[in-house]
Amino acid sequence: MSVPQNVIAIVYDYDQTLSPNYMQEEVLFPAFGIDSRAFWKKAQELVREHGYDNELAYMKVLLDCLGMDRPTNARLKELGGSLRFYPGLPQMFDDFAKGLLSSQHVAHGIRVEHYIISSGLKILIEGSRLAPFVQGIFGCEFAEDEQGHITFPKRVISHTQKTQYLFRINKGLLDMSQDVNDHMPAGIRPVPFQNMIYIGDGPTDVPCFAVVRQNGGHAIAVYNPEDASRVSFKKCYQLSTHADRVRHIAPADFRTGSHLRLILEQMVNEISNRIVESRAREMEDATVRAPKHAV
Repeated sequence: MSVPQNVIAIVYDYDQTLSPNYMQEEVLFPAFGIDSRAFWKKAQELVREHGYDNELAYMKVLLDCLGMDRPTNARLKELGGSLRFYPGLPQMFDDFAKGLLSSQHVAHGIRVEHYIISSGLKILIEGSRLAPFVQGIFGCEFAEDEQGHITFPKRVISHTQKTQYLFRINKGLLDMSQDVNDHMPAGIRPVPFQNMIYIGDGPTDVPCFAVVRQNGGHAIAVYNPEDASRVSFKKCYQLSTHADRVRHIAPADFRTGSHLRLILEQMVNEISNRIVESRAREMEDATVRAPKHAV
């Protein structure tokens, strides 16, 4: 038994990949009067002096800063509506839904889906303007108490744990109650890795870059072209030139005609053509020709 495997998944990191800003600094800190420098200093102290994971450290410091005035997840979702993105977003998602694929590709049932895997807060992204265009959002989460206020980390996604969610997309196991470790033959996985494109911005995306590329997919590193220090660019250059983690780097500009947009459109087109050609070969191999009768 096999499934069509006609989904092309574009998977994105969030901070510095879809947005030039860290989501906490952009919407949380201003809303609750949190000093950015002091916040990150405390988080790094937990990591350096007490052995915390980075993600658990920032979630703990956030809860400590909020104290008794902890908001609800519903309030955090509202704040997500103010998140800002790199040029071309969310317009690109709408463009890809309407005119990216050829009529032949559409006739074969090929479609493009978008996913976000972040070590930031899932609830903020769910409240953003990107959410309606995205099939799956994975990120850190807070549980709530009886009054609805956030209380304790419910889910934490580190940069190494992000690869688990690539396999969830690969296997179609988007419900967290489903065990991603269940065996599933390659032929029935709805999104094979060769149909996957992963976009990230730096070393924390290396595990995802590696998993996708080693399994036949594509990886792109993006940088902030407005970063005068060139730190953003140098990270991507290192990933491509010296570490061989990605084959493509591009400015984080998602507008029509941009370098990044051209790369994405070409990748989607080539993957779509491969799917069509593979289907044609399968049909040819499965066809039993009728015997020819002599006249």
